[in-house]
Amino acid sequence: MSSQKATRGWWWLKLNGQVKMKKPPVLRFVLLLGVLALAACAPAPDSTLRIGLASAPVTLDPRFATDATSSRVNRLLYARLVEFDERQLPEPGIASWQMINPTHYRFILHKADDGRIFPDGSRLTAQDVKATYDAVLNPVNASPHRAALSMIKRIDVLDDNTTDFYLNRADLLFPGYLVIGILPAAKIATQHPFNQQPVGSGPFRFIAWPETGRLQLRRQRDQQDVSFIRVSDATVRVLKLLRGELDMLQNDLSPELVTFLQNKKDINVTRVRGSNFTYLGFNLDDDITGQRDVRQAIALAINRKKIIRYVMGGAARPASALLLPDHWAGNPALPEIKYDPDAARSLLAKHGYSLERPLNITWKTSTDAFRVRLATVLQSQLKAVGINVDLRSYDWGTFYGDIKAGNFQVFSLSWVGIKTPDVFRYIFHSDSVPPNGANRGRFQDDTVDHLITVAGRAATLTSQGAAYRELQRRLLETLPYVPLWYEDHVFISRKGISGYSLGLDGNYDGLRTVQISAE
Repeated sequence: MSSQKATRGWWWLKLNGQVKMKKPPVLRFVLLLGVLALAACAPAPDSTLRIGLASAPVTLDPRFATDATSSRVNRLLYARLVEFDERQLPEPGIASWQMINPTHYRFILHKADDGRIFPDGSRLTAQDVKATYDAVLNPVNASPHRAALSMIKRIDVLDDNTTDFYLNRADLLFPGYLVIGILPAAKIATQHPFNQQPVGSGPFRFIAWPETGRLQLRRQRDQQDVSFIRVSDATVRVLKLLRGELDMLQNDLSPELVTFLQNKKDINVTRVRGSNFTYLGFNLDDDITGQRDVRQAIALAINRKKIIRYVMGGAARPASALLLPDHWAGNPALPEIKYDPDAARSLLAKHGYSLERPLNITWKTSTDAFRVRLATVLQSQLKAVGINVDLRSYDWGTFYGDIKAGNFQVFSLSWVGIKTPDVFRYIFHSDSVPPNGANRGRFQDDTVDHLITVAGRAATLTSQGAAYRELQRRLLETLPYVPLWYEDHVFISRKGISGYSLGLDGNYDGLRTVQISAE
């Protein structure tokens, strides 16, 4: 057996009766950074602003984008009919709307040119709106957004500025679904490769994508160039920032890296609270994880507050539901999941499990170093109540492919950028098992299905909000997910960068206003 204790930043290891001194991983990492970052921050060779990302966008066609990076970049390239306010209620983007009746909405494009001019100088019109959404609804195109828009029966163009949407069922949230970037109808007709050569009327224009890890855009209002540089390894990303090869970083950094950068005089660090929801997902068809007592025991065995404080550097808040409590459809009355290892052991004992006869489960996560570390901490906490975790990490493509295919027992993941509560149907309704939705755990609950239907048919936002709050209470009771926390966002930039604001969902909209000063 080995024992460890921390003494003045060093680890003293007692091994086979001998005491040896060893630098901890964090300190070794900091020393490495110190050695490699001795050079001063070199100025960029040109005026291009460079932001380092952990992953590159998959597609620049908003009709098919589902990953967070693609969605965030596409917001810069394409104008959208609808945006959201601070409580995640829909508000006008480039169009306002009228509800003619519960199944008939009229959208009127704003007269200003802002968001309505394509790169070739042509003006975005109602024909482009119709062509974009018709393309999403066409089953031949297999857009992943088609299911969410299935209530659209037809789309009519009244004039260049007016589009009518007719629905096959009433839905109070309908305007909030129209958030796909608008593409030019003429290029849709010619099957233009938007995925690699985007053509939108947003605040940025596409310049080049010479390689997967380097995307170049240009801001229209002042011709400022921005490059998105993929650097998968977080430590290398930080080193490139310190050497002046990158100007900005956003998220995907360990607390140690963030703390290290906070102490650098030429680096600015900004944090804001976020809405990204991290959770544990379960295969409910599995004989073990399909048991609610097992999922409840796992929930009770996790000490969220200690993980947030000591592992995440305080950069998160405990979660009890997918939606933030202050979301218009959130439920602030939900209790926080308590840490109660004794109760967890009692639940497991009912099924014959104990520290001497532990329950064995397999847990999948990505190869991201910080995510693996978090999973390792959770693995240790579960072991203390009689659950042995076989932790397996995979590259993102393999990991996500397994999750979508239902090839898992337990997995950890995050939902990013959730705006409208219709996502509950997509994730938890029994009809939303892939490929019809994201009910990857095969969760089935008549009460949940009923509440989703009631919310969808509600006549007012007040009654709809009440149904969604009751739905979240039921989900916390049944635990198809074990909620963990809402993660904060962090933006890091070198000296001379200003004007960037972080959004609740971690978008890149701050690039619309960010500036670089002359040095």
